[in-house]
Amino acid sequence: MSLLPLRIALFYFLLAFTAFAWCLVSLVCAPFMTFRPRYRFVVQNWCRCAVWLAKTLVGLRYEVHGTENIPTRPCVILAKHQSTWETFFLSAYFEPLTQVLKRELLRVPFFGWAIMLLKPIAIDRDNPKAALRQVAKQGHERLEQGAWVLIFPEGTRVPVGQPAKFSRSGASLAVNAGLPVLPIAHNAGMFWPKAGWGKRPGTIQVVIGPAMYAESEGPRAVAELNQRAEDWVNAQVSQLETQGRPTP
Repeated sequence: MSLLPLRIALFYFLLAFTAFAWCLVSLVCAPFMTFRPRYRFVVQNWCRCAVWLAKTLVGLRYEVHGTENIPTRPCVILAKHQSTWETFFLSAYFEPLTQVLKRELLRVPFFGWAIMLLKPIAIDRDNPKAALRQVAKQGHERLEQGAWVLIFPEGTRVPVGQPAKFSRSGASLAVNAGLPVLPIAHNAGMFWPKAGWGKRPGTIQVVIGPAMYAESEGPRAVAELNQRAEDWVNAQVSQLETQGRPTP
């Protein structure tokens, strides 16, 4: 009899327990810290713990390719969104980092209160025009403060094998700030599906692409940059889903 279901149950129990305990500690300690140490204390350490629990209990290992493509200065990250795993991983890998997330998450007791300490860009998905303005304004402020801005341009988790159009908000933010976008592809959804609690052991491949700059100005530059990033991510994800790892 496979012990994987029991390991998955234990994983979720420890994930919830550590999240609750760490949020309580963070609410007491984090307000007295500046942003960067606060981020490391509240987010980076706990997300590393979450990734470690997934590896140890569920067998979700990972390999990262393309680290040489990471710019020295923080920019806009456009990442594929298939599961919860990449949220943990990217939040631990890049620091300090601010995320575009739905406003409702801030209302979750303890968890949402802790997240509010980290300058998230919490948007109202029911008001897309206002959300775009908010991403542009607050995202620019975060970039100027030296934080990476993580955007899942598909807007939600997308099941394996179902590409979705990218929102232009991330590309627009990068163009207006005079910074590149950093595309990131992975195949986490093959091991941690969007639907259900089930997971399967394996090695997640994370591919960090070359930083992409706008080649002109104005709306046309935004559209072109966004399409270039979308094409690169979709091509990499398709390859990972069929071959299991990137081609050198």
